[in-house]
Amino acid sequence: MANRFARFQHLSVKRVISRTTRSVAGQVLIFQVALVVLLVACGVVALILQSERDTNAEARRRSTAVAQTFAHSPGVLAALQAPDPSKILQPLTEAGRRAADVDFIVVMNTKGIRYTHPLPDRIGKRFVGEIGPSLAGKVFVESVDGPLGREVQATVPIENADAEVVGLVSAGMKVKNVQSQLTRQLPIILGAGAGALALSTGVTALVGTRLRRQTHSLAPDEMTLMYEHHDTVLHSVREGVLIVAADGRLMLANDEARRLLELPPDIEGRLVSGLPGLDPETRALLTSGREATDEVHLAGERLLAVNQRPTEHRGGPKGTVVTLRDSTELQAVTGRAEVARERLRLLYDAGLHIGTTLDVLRTADELARVPIPRFADFVTVDLADAVLHGDEPTATATDMRRAAVSGIRDDHPLSEQGRLFDYAPSTPQARGYGSGHSQLVSDLPSATSWRLQDPERARAIIDYGIHSLITAPIRARGVVLGMASFWRGQQHEPFNEEDLSLAEELVARAAISIDNARRYTREHALAVTLQQSLLPQAMPEPRTVLHRRPGLGRAQSWLPDRPGLLVSAGAALIGVLLTLGIPFDPGAAAQQAGQALATTSARPGQRPADPAAPTGTLPSPSTTPTGSASLSPSPTPSSPSGPAATGPDAPPAPATPSDDQVTTAPGGPATVATPTTTTPASPAAPSVKDVVVSAFRQTGPTSATATIGITTDGTGPVSITVSWFTGRTAGPLGTADGPSQTFERSGATQYALTVDHAFQSLGCYWAVQATTTPDSADGGASQQLLTRQCDLR
Repeated sequence: MANRFARFQHLSVKRVISRTTRSVAGQVLIFQVALVVLLVACGVVALILQSERDTNAEARRRSTAVAQTFAHSPGVLAALQAPDPSKILQPLTEAGRRAADVDFIVVMNTKGIRYTHPLPDRIGKRFVGEIGPSLAGKVFVESVDGPLGREVQATVPIENADAEVVGLVSAGMKVKNVQSQLTRQLPIILGAGAGALALSTGVTALVGTRLRRQTHSLAPDEMTLMYEHHDTVLHSVREGVLIVAADGRLMLANDEARRLLELPPDIEGRLVSGLPGLDPETRALLTSGREATDEVHLAGERLLAVNQRPTEHRGGPKGTVVTLRDSTELQAVTGRAEVARERLRLLYDAGLHIGTTLDVLRTADELARVPIPRFADFVTVDLADAVLHGDEPTATATDMRRAAVSGIRDDHPLSEQGRLFDYAPSTPQARGYGSGHSQLVSDLPSATSWRLQDPERARAIIDYGIHSLITAPIRARGVVLGMASFWRGQQHEPFNEEDLSLAEELVARAAISIDNARRYTREHALAVTLQQSLLPQAMPEPRTVLHRRPGLGRAQSWLPDRPGLLVSAGAALIGVLLTLGIPFDPGAAAQQAGQALATTSARPGQRPADPAAPTGTLPSPSTTPTGSASLSPSPTPSSPSGPAATGPDAPPAPATPSDDQVTTAPGGPATVATPTTTTPASPAAPSVKDVVVSAFRQTGPTSATATIGITTDGTGPVSITVSWFTGRTAGPLGTADGPSQTFERSGATQYALTVDHAFQSLGCYWAVQATTTPDSADGGASQQLLTRQCDLR
């Protein structure tokens, strides 16, 4: 290679020396031709500069005139005030542009946002250029690099009747079009110069004609230089080059092609079909002669991008030229990108399939199934036993229950579902539970601390082929609810740090759903307990704790006496304790309250027995011998005035009137007791304890559904507002999509709503937010998902 460059320099020096040894006549001829060329060139340059200046000035004047004319055109101000100015102005500007022979007319608002443009995709984008002087009411001419290229443009203001600038108009021409006008003048200028050159160069052309005819217009040193240059470039490029003749013989192979294909030194002239070490697909491509563009072929451990083109269309001999480029590193980068896309798909599927219900075990099972087999071969989910009952977990990894286990096979040695155990402090699960951080064990056979939990099972796991483990805490609201363990066997490479972050992301998505399910379990259990406590455990005797006061009308026949007040207060206290989540014994107390409430079903037309009186006796009202009826009852349990109402031999009791009671005083008229009705007060607005958003999933290209759960401490009215959002990034809710939906509920302490929505904007992320009036203690709830229409490939 060094010899070739030395020879190249030697030939260049020799060529220069040979030119300097020409005759005097030849030197004078060259001097005369050079002088004429210089004079003609100066004149041509001067004329070109003058013409260019005049052409630019004309372009500026034309742009200014067109912009001012359009700005003062009738209807422009009205179009700017229309709801869609582009729809009116775009046809007008295009017609004006073609009539005025300019390249563009752009109408924009005072912020520089285009309403019109020759390129429709530029409408609505910001104007390229200075608009400050025009906003001040001046005409501004400038040259900018715009969407159409280098442009000369004039910007003028559009003013209303009050001389206020309400818009801008810019008109102009592309510089290359201005130069094209100059180009049309060049033939005249260059023609004059060419005539002068023709006379001076005629003799020189005659002298060189004979030599050019014999050497095909190439001097001997030029032909040698061309060969050396071609050879130097061919063997210096970092791409392999092959030339294959029409008969399938290899005519040329440069150094890089020999290295990439590992070809022997004496390869030229041999048939391609007989070349050793070529991949069958590569050999078939070289012998076919077909065109190929960036086809990837295997050559040993390399991946080659192969391009093949025929040579006969360039006037050369028939055959093909082939270029080879090593793309092994590029393929490695592409492989990493594919891994990243696969992880995005996994996270997307996790958002769709984890948290579809408010059941703790179902959600744990969904977490165990989604990563298989793309991320792990086996997944186990262990939750604190208290979580499964809706309670808060303990601070240590004790009383853990296997909530879910899933894998590619069913004969695995991992602990079965439902097993209760305590993690040993040395295990990765216990360390992760206590610290709240994920643990990576990339080589299980060499690790010893995790075997202390169950040495026999640990030996079976290793013998089964499981070699790597990631355990991640299921953490929500800063509290660890359990641990998720991901196991890999022979079908996967060991876990690494990148896998650790993916596992944390998966578990973080599931943790919120598990915590929502736990809270729902707690509230559901409280509601069921309250319902059961208010129902009687057995059919009681037909008695009542309500006491009838004699002399009152039918509307006030039954007023609670002291026993009734005590039982009612007890029932109300139980309801408050259940609502606040304070534990109590739902045994005897709840049963007594339920019996008391259940036995208050006596009808107003019947007379219940007084609990203070002996069984089978009724207190009788007494009348005072005065001129008016007495409304004061005076029951005397020790000496009842009425006959016994029970017993097989007892006489029948007098019939109780079904109409209003009538009290007759001696010597006075009958008095009818007027019934009094009391309008019940409307229940006060309750406090909202909890708002939960769950089962948020996409149901169609533009539709989604979500379930909203509300828990209150009373039965008063609650207003629930559901808002929808779209965005381009994860985390923020994004932009509101459509109006919010409001629902009114009352009469219960728990509500569940399933709401559907059709999105108008198709962002990559959809979100739903639920708020209440009165405001909830947690400020509401929201959830976000990644839509299916985002390209994850």
